[in-house]
Amino acid sequence: MVRLPLTPAEVERGQRLGALLRRARGERSMLDTALDAGVSPETLRKIESGRVATPAFPTIAAIADVLGLSLDAVWAEINQPDGEVEPTRPAGTARERLAS
Repeated sequence: MVRLPLTPAEVERGQRLGALLRRARGERSMLDTALDAGVSPETLRKIESGRVATPAFPTIAAIADVLGLSLDAVWAEINQPDGEVEPTRPAGTARERLAS
């Protein structure tokens, strides 16, 4: 199977995703975040650097949950054109949101 090259929009969206995850991770180590999400640190590194512009949904869902980000917030932020990105605060873990 031949994989088509990514469009410029997909590349930009991947870069915005990486920036969002880096900001949300803050001072938390990449290793701890990756292990808590059940992904390899190298996978998280590639996503944060934009080298993997279209990561698998379960991967992003797991990382977002560990960082306390809602998937709606992630989707909204990465689909905004440059210059319109607003900082996203972690919203608590999915368990905390369900308990409230």
